[in-house]
Amino acid sequence: MTTIKEIAQESGYSSATVSRLLNNDPNLSITADTKNKILEIANKLGYWKDHQEKKIRPTIALLYRVNHEEQLQDEYFTSLKQALISTVENESLQMKTFYDADDLIKHASLFQGFIGVGAAPIENETLKKLHEVLPNGVFVDTNPAPELFDSIRPNLTLTVKNAIDLFLDKGYQRIGFIGGVGPKHDHIQEVDVRATAFAEYIKVRGKSDELMFVNGPFSVANGYKLGKEVLAKCKNKLPDAFLIASDTLAVGVLQAFNENNVNVPKDTAILSINNSNVVKYVSPPLSSYNIDQQEMIDMALNMLTNLIIQPDRAHIDVNMNTNLVVRKSFVPKKVNCLVNKNIF
Repeated sequence: MTTIKEIAQESGYSSATVSRLLNNDPNLSITADTKNKILEIANKLGYWKDHQEKKIRPTIALLYRVNHEEQLQDEYFTSLKQALISTVENESLQMKTFYDADDLIKHASLFQGFIGVGAAPIENETLKKLHEVLPNGVFVDTNPAPELFDSIRPNLTLTVKNAIDLFLDKGYQRIGFIGGVGPKHDHIQEVDVRATAFAEYIKVRGKSDELMFVNGPFSVANGYKLGKEVLAKCKNKLPDAFLIASDTLAVGVLQAFNENNVNVPKDTAILSINNSNVVKYVSPPLSSYNIDQQEMIDMALNMLTNLIIQPDRAHIDVNMNTNLVVRKSFVPKKVNCLVNKNIF
């Protein structure tokens, strides 16, 4: 069994300092370099294998990446950020926020790991440099580099499949999808997973994928534009129901539908994804899949501390199920399906 004395001898620090750090003494004041060195030696000597009941309190960074172009989309990531800040405070952790990856790279030696929140683009070369200086990282909701960092994300593929099943169970035969394009990564436009899942699963269920409207960013303005496009193409024969990839888009679609006297859910039903605060106040209130942000943050922190004490383990990408919050835009025939846990 690895002892405090062995770690102290190899790291060059006193047994008292090592003991206070590994036992999370809140009054211990040491530099980041000292903390990193002691943890490195503890990992090397296998200390955590013999003391699995112990939990470290690392000094971490938050890499917060939003583009500030869309208020409702930013609201989702702002909420994630606040959940992380509150959790860090409750667990007496130290955390500093960075809005630029290059800035975090410059100060990487001050931290044992980082949490990434936000969807603004980040280049592969930058991610590689970040991994070189701060390899312990967990991205929440997105993961631009799953080969380099851990991640916790909502299971959007399962969410889409559940929505289609609920529509079909209700007797709807013509089902549409409204979505935006995926993020750009290294100047390559990615396909959004929700659109891919819809196109594949709607065919599996024996229905057409011709009623898909996918273009532009995840913004209210683009949702309005896509809503107008739907009305122009479908005219007086709207699909029985639409799955809309995000609340942000759904708000814009509703604006377009309301302007043209489309009655939701009488003329067409709507299901959305994210369950942001605004969906309770639009007309009609939107049924939307809730993403448990607090649970994702809790899991991200656990994954990060585990990665810090087991830096050589394989990286993991965890998917977390959503749950449907039912409002007036769509009420399912039954509510005992996998993701329908909290019905309002």
